[in-house]
Amino acid sequence: MTKQLGETPTNRSELTPAERDDALAFGVERLLRFGLRHALIKKMDVLVARNTLLDLLNLAAPYEGKVPKEDLDTPTVILDDLLDLAAAKGLFDGDVPQYRINFETRLMGALMPRESEVCKKFRKVMAKHGPKAATDWFYDLCVVSNYIRTAQIAQNIQWKAETPYGEMEITINLTKPEKDPKVIAMERLQPAASYPKCMLCKENIGYAGRINFPARQTHRIVPLNLAGEPFYLQYSPYAYFHEHCIILHDEHKPMTMDRATLAQIFDFVSQFPHYTCGSNADLPIVGGSILSHAHFQGGRYVFPMQKAPVALPLRNPRYPGLRAGILHWPVSTIRLIGRSSQQVQNAANDILRAWREYSDASVGILAHTGDTPHNTVTPILHYDEQDGYVLDLALRNNRTSEEYPDGIFHPHKQYHNIKKENIGLIEVMGLAILPARLKDQGAAIADILCGAPNTSREPGSPLAVHATWIDSLVAKYGTSMTPVAANTAVRNEIGAVFGHVLEDAGVFKQDDAGQAAFLRFAEKTGFQKA
Repeated sequence: MTKQLGETPTNRSELTPAERDDALAFGVERLLRFGLRHALIKKMDVLVARNTLLDLLNLAAPYEGKVPKEDLDTPTVILDDLLDLAAAKGLFDGDVPQYRINFETRLMGALMPRESEVCKKFRKVMAKHGPKAATDWFYDLCVVSNYIRTAQIAQNIQWKAETPYGEMEITINLTKPEKDPKVIAMERLQPAASYPKCMLCKENIGYAGRINFPARQTHRIVPLNLAGEPFYLQYSPYAYFHEHCIILHDEHKPMTMDRATLAQIFDFVSQFPHYTCGSNADLPIVGGSILSHAHFQGGRYVFPMQKAPVALPLRNPRYPGLRAGILHWPVSTIRLIGRSSQQVQNAANDILRAWREYSDASVGILAHTGDTPHNTVTPILHYDEQDGYVLDLALRNNRTSEEYPDGIFHPHKQYHNIKKENIGLIEVMGLAILPARLKDQGAAIADILCGAPNTSREPGSPLAVHATWIDSLVAKYGTSMTPVAANTAVRNEIGAVFGHVLEDAGVFKQDDAGQAAFLRFAEKTGFQKA
């Protein structure tokens, strides 16, 4: 006789094959109940969904016993149980995290509505209740389907750090596990693949995935028309901020930054005024993201940059209804504010066109090296009920030199222990996404400030990359701190480094010469001191 499934051993190796299959079938019913409760499926869909899940789990028949009621916001608990059982059954290699993720997505895919149903429902809610209600519904669908991996996101380490530019937000990203040697070896054996062309392409909907490409059976997108061009709205599975969305072009075509791009961003915010929307730049080094596919990023979130004050007010006689200014922000930024979308766009295009061709050798800015362009912008737009459209244009330059081979306006070498990667849209806005290694390394550095031996200069030390930085921290704080104080100090110092990283990315530096040069450029575009 089968054991009560609520009492099944947590060690799945203790189960007989029959008990394991019974537990799997029980989990299927739990998942179906979850799907019904959260409107992923309707009663008429249960038979098809059940049979699909039975097939995926190689089960001959469904569970016939009683299934207790549950009040779960996400299916994570149910899925974790099913995945442990499925791995024990040999349905996938449980030692490979990507296979576990892909199989989980496959299971949830059995409960997902079709793409046409999602689009129809989104349009219906949009028409009846407005854009916020539509995105609320779509976002909730992505959460309850486990497409947005809230359990993994919750593992990220987050804090705020005070800098001369206000509070910066710091995230140590733990959502994506580091690849182990086994996975790397398996990836090498994979045949070359060109489908989907990238992780943003619409063809990702329903894709089964592979060892080096995530499964997307739970992925859904909704069509948008932005300034006459076809786009889609989707959410990021590993969101870096609330309702982190991606707006992707229908075609797999490169990022651009021009008048049309600005018009598309403005159209998106006009349709969804509760969302911030921005674009990575269109050049390497300063692009920060997938440059091969035109897309924007946004979300329902107020970023540190949006709280930055204007340091130098500007005016332009051509645009009397426009407020403008140079921001007090480490990445050189001009803010434009106005109720007329067209007027703000026109002024922004003036700045973009002028910046594309602008050089000032006195501060290291060259527009071109031969035929290679260097100047572009990172635009960030939101709508304010009181002020209207608020557009921040961060000026970027991707020149390299012998001294700075990674980029002159890129994190400099002394900060690579914390942040070496490109400074893209999210970082420009004051949200640092830092590598997972800093979790353990930061804790070890805090231990040194509490009196633990400093091993950073020993051969093979994982702290070797931080050796010089650790020396400076020891000189500043000593080695007799309490654990709480040491942890706080390390977090504050990481925040300070991020502030310096953004200063490195600034084309006009925070000194008198740099700010004078910034004003010269602003005057070149028709602006002057207000």
